Amino acid sequence: MTENLRNIALIGHGGSGKTSLAEALLYNAGVTKRFGSVDEGNSVLDFEPEEVKRGSSISSAFHRFAWKKCQVNLIDTPGDQNFFSDTRMCMQAADGAVTVIDAIDGIKVQSEQAWEYADEFGLPRILFINKVDRERADFHKVFNDAVEIFSPKPILLQLPIGQESDFQGVVDLVNMKAYAYEGGKARAIDIPADMQETVENERETLIENIAEADDALVEKYLEGETLSDAEIISALRKGTLEKVFVPVLCGSATSNIGVDLIAGMMTDTLPALADRGPKTGYLPGTDTEETREPSPDAPFSALVFKTIADPYAGRLTLFKVFSGKLGPDGTFYNPTKQTKERYNQLLQIHGKEQKSVDGASPGDILAVAKLKETFTGDTLCDPDKPIVYESAKPLHGLVSFAIAPKSKGDEDKIYSSLGRLIEEDPGLSLERRDETRQTLLTGQGQVHIETTVEKLKRKYGVEVTLKIPKVPYKETFKKTVRVQGKHKKQSGGHGQYGDCWVEFQPLERGEGYHFVDKIVGGVIPKTYIPAVDKGIAEASEKGVLAGFPCIDFQAKVDDGSYHSVDSSEMAFKIAGSLAFKKAMEKAEPVLLEPIVEMEVVTPEDYMGDIMGDLNSRRGRVLGMENRGKNQVVKALVPMAEVLTYAPDLRSMTGGRGMFTMKFSHYDEVPAQIAQKVIEELRSQQEQEKEK
Repeated sequence: MTENLRNIALIGHGGSGKTSLAEALLYNAGVTKRFGSVDEGNSVLDFEPEEVKRGSSISSAFHRFAWKKCQVNLIDTPGDQNFFSDTRMCMQAADGAVTVIDAIDGIKVQSEQAWEYADEFGLPRILFINKVDRERADFHKVFNDAVEIFSPKPILLQLPIGQESDFQGVVDLVNMKAYAYEGGKARAIDIPADMQETVENERETLIENIAEADDALVEKYLEGETLSDAEIISALRKGTLEKVFVPVLCGSATSNIGVDLIAGMMTDTLPALADRGPKTGYLPGTDTEETREPSPDAPFSALVFKTIADPYAGRLTLFKVFSGKLGPDGTFYNPTKQTKERYNQLLQIHGKEQKSVDGASPGDILAVAKLKETFTGDTLCDPDKPIVYESAKPLHGLVSFAIAPKSKGDEDKIYSSLGRLIEEDPGLSLERRDETRQTLLTGQGQVHIETTVEKLKRKYGVEVTLKIPKVPYKETFKKTVRVQGKHKKQSGGHGQYGDCWVEFQPLERGEGYHFVDKIVGGVIPKTYIPAVDKGIAEASEKGVLAGFPCIDFQAKVDDGSYHSVDSSEMAFKIAGSLAFKKAMEKAEPVLLEPIVEMEVVTPEDYMGDIMGDLNSRRGRVLGMENRGKNQVVKALVPMAEVLTYAPDLRSMTGGRGMFTMKFSHYDEVPAQIAQKVIEELRSQQEQEKEK
């Protein structure tokens, strides 16, 4: 039944123990016979060779288990910034989330980023403080930090009995019972005497917090009446669904302490699809809103949130059903691509296994194989009742590497194979940069790129080399000049004659190339004017300083002459080209470099290092602001200075910093640096010619 189905994402920073928690949940539910371990490489959910090698998730994994009367679709998402694009896309399939924070490292920048994604998708959530049994664990500090940083406000439902190696169980403040764990099994014990006063105080605070979600409960509480466990759970669910607060639990996933209680809280308080109300989309090709009730009787609709590329099985398309139902085979309509797609089997994902199912209802997360036109972000629906859902966009790429095949002749294979990996991971992109004659693979970080290269070799047998990309410089000029471009050639028979006077004027950054025709009196026939334009445009693709495209200038042709027999389009094209080259020699040409806009998020402790480092990279700080316990620095920095920023930031902040980066504009390279860059570029070009 739809009301008993929970779609729950495990989110949080890398290394917090999300996959270990998922493994414990599956083991306790009897889905797996052995307790999978990330450290030992036998996890049910981290099964890709690249995940086993790194000991961390690089792609969201899915599994299903039953708890109490509920079925739970678990989505185990990556916590490493390198793979956050996949995390964000797959959170669209969740109706609720469990944020996992470890009791040692506490709340990291990535924890806050994952929390923001949950806000973006309106997900009610629970917070699980994990690894309370580890050395240096500090449950209370992490909880207090969470209260300070997160909204909705976290409220305490449990207290740990002991900490670090003495951690043995929890006190449940809802039912006022204590549980000790042995071998993952809970047994009820008396609340330790030294915790009695703390437990009473925290229980009082919990009741006050929960009562905020239910007016009737507030009255009953104020009148001094005792609240039943059922009333407390009901108010907890209401407050969680309405995002008034976030319940906080604790435990140890690897020691299987408190995992049964988190499973119960997930099913008791996190929403079914119906609890989230109708899904809003648009009538295809319009701004007209359409809604779909989460009912099997409504027209079918679903959103594709992930694609898995397999060189043998083909493409696997994962989608979440929002309304209606499907049979075991049939056809649905893709309004995004305006095409119908046939499917022969519905599949439920269980780790790396797939199980065939007889049908689909609202809330189901399923997959179909070998769709031809459908990709991540597309909508599937009833052809008679079309609707398009807005999908989240993949995160903007941060790090680029130039790639080249190790074996000659593999160029086409690289493009086709990487194309399939990009279908699977839209956080990647591939582009050919003409200015530098390089093919760039862009992703969220160096690890993201390296992992993709490993997959490329394993799945498709293609090996590539990675290099730091060349900077796509441009050229322009600073002075207005008027020059003559004249091409005259006589060689028997028809000659060649083209003559034009052109004024070249610099424009503001970003204005591009403008051509202006100011010829009067027919001194150059109209049929030859476009040829002058074409000659200038083609010549400007290779500037005089280092062969980079020349941008942001206006060329105004205002005079010239022609020959009734010898003039031609080709002659005037050459004349335009000559005019450009002559102008560039006189117009004070300068080198331009791309400037990127950066946003660096870092704990305050590292602010001095970050600011000093950005200044040393010729950066201009635009401003700073607080974000939770972190500081955000916004700056404009030359791209040439941040090609390897990701590992540098990781080194400066011990892995606790994050950044985003996007192209802003082109700006002039300072003269002394420009001269050095031009000399280096010319030297490289000479070496390439000699090869």
